[in-house]
Amino acid sequence: QVQLVESGGGLVQPGGSLRLSCAASGRIFSINVMGWYRRAPGKQRELVAAITSGGSTNYADSVKGRFTISRDKAKNTVYLQMNSLKPEDTAVYYCNADLVREGWAKHTDYWGQGTQVTVSS
Repeated sequence: QVQLVESGGGLVQPGGSLRLSCAASGRIFSINVMGWYRRAPGKQRELVAAITSGGSTNYADSVKGRFTISRDKAKNTVYLQMNSLKPEDTAVYYCNADLVREGWAKHTDYWGQGTQVTVSS
């Protein structure tokens, strides 16, 4: 069994910062890509940021320069540092991992349960 557990969401004023964390646990052989997605009310889920096992990163245009994704491979944990938050960043943020389980040969996508981020004065 593999689990992704997120933490760090909450309510913050515009211009503020939050740091999200997501830890993957279980019988994991390797993790390729870890990333963060979000779904705002009435909108489709979108990619926010992703990071490969080699450290390459990819960001949505709307968050470039404000958000930073990082990863601790030893802890199977990914972080999302969010600065200069705007009301339009309000959404449920989901962690995603493309990984290989122990004893398996194929990559599988896993998702966290989601954490609410609300940016409001």
